Amino acid sequence: MTSPVTADGADAPPLKTPLYDAHVALGARMVPFAGYLMPVQYDGIIAEHNHTRAAAGLFDVSHMGQAWLIGPDHATTAGALEALIPADILNLAPGKQRYSQLLNDAGGILDDLMVSRPADPALDGRLFLVVNAACKDADYAHIAARLPAGVTLDILTDRALLALQGPKAADVMVRLGADVAAWDFMNAGPARLAGLDVHVSRSGYTGEDGYEISVANADVAALWAALLADADVKPIGLGARDSLRLEGGLCLYGHDIDTTTTPIEAGLIWSIQKRRREAGGFPGAAILQAQIRDGVARKRVGIRPEGKAPARDGTEILDAAGNAIGVITSGGFGPTVGGPVAMGYVTTAHAAAGTAVQLVVRGKSMPAEIVSLPFVPARFYRASK
Repeated sequence: MTSPVTADGADAPPLKTPLYDAHVALGARMVPFAGYLMPVQYDGIIAEHNHTRAAAGLFDVSHMGQAWLIGPDHATTAGALEALIPADILNLAPGKQRYSQLLNDAGGILDDLMVSRPADPALDGRLFLVVNAACKDADYAHIAARLPAGVTLDILTDRALLALQGPKAADVMVRLGADVAAWDFMNAGPARLAGLDVHVSRSGYTGEDGYEISVANADVAALWAALLADADVKPIGLGARDSLRLEGGLCLYGHDIDTTTTPIEAGLIWSIQKRRREAGGFPGAAILQAQIRDGVARKRVGIRPEGKAPARDGTEILDAAGNAIGVITSGGFGPTVGGPVAMGYVTTAHAAAGTAVQLVVRGKSMPAEIVSLPFVPARFYRASK
């Protein structure tokens, strides 16, 4: 968890999302996170986790950054963004969204982000970006400083962001008037929800089916209330969001990925399409191409500790002989799994599922095993299946 710092190094007061008062009214426990006061839980992390798996959980993620990248046409705007990220944006279809990473010249990850291309031909040349809260100011500065003439970054400070996640999310959206039940995973576009104009993507960071909903700050309280009025919906805090994404094997920036990790080490090669792997043209491309060709020295893996004690980030990982081979980057209790789960990096020689390892927890070695990710299979909706 982080807090903002002023220019003279003193702590600045935490920011609040437009829903701060609504969270307090619901009895949420508020904590500082990425510079904002955010709800960590309402009724308890396990109960909220399980509700999201069974029905529909509503998350306030308005601390995230939203922006438009705007150019004269799609090819120009896509080219400008492709100079900064390894994903194929040129061939991103209208009405679709793609996950990628901002990279530095060493192939390290500055942040991960979502990129959507509008379906409306009148918006050709625009790309919608969603970036992480703790990194957004640095991301905006990084992007803006590297744009060619004719391409601009429009930072949206008047938009909030909600995530509705779980197997009943589509039904809730339809009941509130949004015709999005047939959308595939990673579709994105405008919709009317509870009588309000919103931008929706069929995505989220829980491993469940669901939607992220961008809405005007002025309308978010009304939308929040309309969604919570549905019997299938409950508010969910950051605690359950973290346990859900961990069970889903999803990376958390600043923990599982950062400037010291590359997408290849992190197991994110799937997010780099074939054209970009071969042609390069993005920061650190030669390094990533060499890692794809020759392999990496370490890999992100899933880890199942034995017993009931969770192993938190920073926990040292040893091989069976007691040699240091890596470190845990995320760890906690997995309510759906019914026990502790973790992710981390280990040397490639020890990365195969089934490998026995030891975790140094409070000075004692605890047995664990390398396992395949995710811990809980994703339930993203794909009409083709």
